[in-house]
Amino acid sequence: MTITIVWLRRDLRLADHPALWEASQEGVVIPLYILDADEQAGAAELWWRHHSLQQLQESLARYGLPLILRRGKPLQILQEIIAETSARAVFWNRRYDPAGIAQDTAIKAELRSQGIAVRSFTGDCLVEPWLHHHDEKPYKVFTPFWKSLLARFSIAPALPEPDFSALPHQLTQDLVTETLAEWHLLPQKPNWAKRFSEFWAPGETGAKNRLQQFLDESLVNYSEGRNFPAQNSVSRLSPHLSHGEISPRQIWQETHFHLRQHPELTDEGEHFLRELGWREFSWHLLFHFPQLPDTPLRPEFADFPWQKDTLLLERWQSGQTGYPIVDAGMRELWQSGWMHNRVRMICASFLIKDLLVSWQEGEAWFWDTLVDADLANNSASWQWVAGSGADAAPYFRIFNPVLQGEKFDPEGKYLRRWIPELSALPDRFIHQPWAADQDLLKKAGVVLGGNYPQRLIDHHEARQQALDIFEKLKKNNLAKSDNL
Repeated sequence: MTITIVWLRRDLRLADHPALWEASQEGVVIPLYILDADEQAGAAELWWRHHSLQQLQESLARYGLPLILRRGKPLQILQEIIAETSARAVFWNRRYDPAGIAQDTAIKAELRSQGIAVRSFTGDCLVEPWLHHHDEKPYKVFTPFWKSLLARFSIAPALPEPDFSALPHQLTQDLVTETLAEWHLLPQKPNWAKRFSEFWAPGETGAKNRLQQFLDESLVNYSEGRNFPAQNSVSRLSPHLSHGEISPRQIWQETHFHLRQHPELTDEGEHFLRELGWREFSWHLLFHFPQLPDTPLRPEFADFPWQKDTLLLERWQSGQTGYPIVDAGMRELWQSGWMHNRVRMICASFLIKDLLVSWQEGEAWFWDTLVDADLANNSASWQWVAGSGADAAPYFRIFNPVLQGEKFDPEGKYLRRWIPELSALPDRFIHQPWAADQDLLKKAGVVLGGNYPQRLIDHHEARQQALDIFEKLKKNNLAKSDNL
């Protein structure tokens, strides 16, 4: 009977897990999770990972199967487990980030040279990124990418959860495993994640429940409501997806099943699945353009004169810019580990185009503070807002934080939740408290420069400054082209 190690990474689930499924058909399964000593993970993501691994342990325990936890360099750990168990096969689901691809390629070659059978399986993309291209070139614009994917590919059905109950487990049970407590993934002092559990239920069960709740309650108003942060209209599946507690194939399958039962929701469902397509597009971009997290895809942006102002960055990070919609978003992020997508765009635009702070600074902060930190989505989204990425927003699209707030949070419900010091202001002033007279501010208990900050900048002046810089940059690059 074959002994197979299944190396788990960002695929912390049992259902629709190709590597686990195939291993379960062949013999003894050793589920292994390695805490990579060289990994640079975000702090909020580690909180989620702790709880996700904890639930995966409980799910496997139903079958009497332990999840083996080891910390160190993956190749060394795999070789240790092979030596301890006489395993002859290692399976995993593929990764698509540059570092993951390089590591998997090297480990696969080394283990195969030692006579170990190594098999990799489709990871958490709807379609393998190297299969989808246009005339042998990667897509750079979302709409043709998505139309082509829908026309050319059939999405594979999700696999069921394997039944491990009939398999022998003694070998796996005898292995030494570390404990999650020993890994210290949770923040200690201060415990800045103390409220996260109010908002989230990490793990495969939480992911399935969240999807079903969204389909039953929120899909009906998705296309319109998804832009309003005070409404419960988005799926909030992003952290579950980023940790692989649910696969895009499962979401695809369950959504289509729901639409067959409720055909009147077809337009809403297609709109939702299109957003899943944006996730797919981000991974397509990262696979074909591995420089995406660090380098602007449009080379003319490499010369942009960013402000290196620590104070501006810290005020933005802490939600103290004086612009309520921006501050609400940044405080939501800090307290919950997540931010509504519309507000993410507003906050990103403000940092890049109002404060003129580099998009890489914002990308790094989101990576550390988001529970759904995802290398492809995070880097592609920041480049999109900056105007330096593929299919990016044009450089002259600069979000007005006041107008955006008034349009998408007209009653100030979102603001009042995250900025309670402004809660007594009338709706017409809550997005621009500086426009209220002193008597009204005093009556509302608001002291600008006291319990709520003065504006860091004037948006209209900052917007013009950004446009002038972008225009100058454009002319300089045209001049360079003419001299070639």
